[in-house]
Amino acid sequence: MGVVGKDLILEYGCTGFYEPLDLEIAKCRLMTAVPINREIKPDRITVATKFTNIAKGYFAEQRRQVDLIKLNGALELAPTLGLADAIVDIVDTGKTLEANGLKPQNLIAEVSSRVIVNKASLKIKHEIINDILGKLSVIVKSGR
Repeated sequence: MGVVGKDLILEYGCTGFYEPLDLEIAKCRLMTAVPINREIKPDRITVATKFTNIAKGYFAEQRRQVDLIKLNGALELAPTLGLADAIVDIVDTGKTLEANGLKPQNLIAEVSSRVIVNKASLKIKHEIINDILGKLSVIVKSGR
């Protein structure tokens, strides 16, 4: 068993485990963000993100051609430095985006912390795992 953000589950497409419970904590949004005072060209754009797999899938669904740049940390600086036209990043309040001259644009996914369980472990230790999940579920539903 473990706890991981939904963003990492989406990014790495993990298949060796189940995702039985949303803990409803560390809630945020995975979004595109663009400069406040700059027009985004309708053709091919450059997007900076650490979530390259999610971004690739999202823009493919939008039928939008993009060049992705993988960056870790301080993504908000990429448009200002001329490295990218837009970013894909985790957004909580949006204040960091605003402080860097960006605005949230499109929601890609709601993100929160999730309990994950290894598929093999669930088969072998299903009783104790289900007991733990049941107790966690009660706590989540109570809002504590």
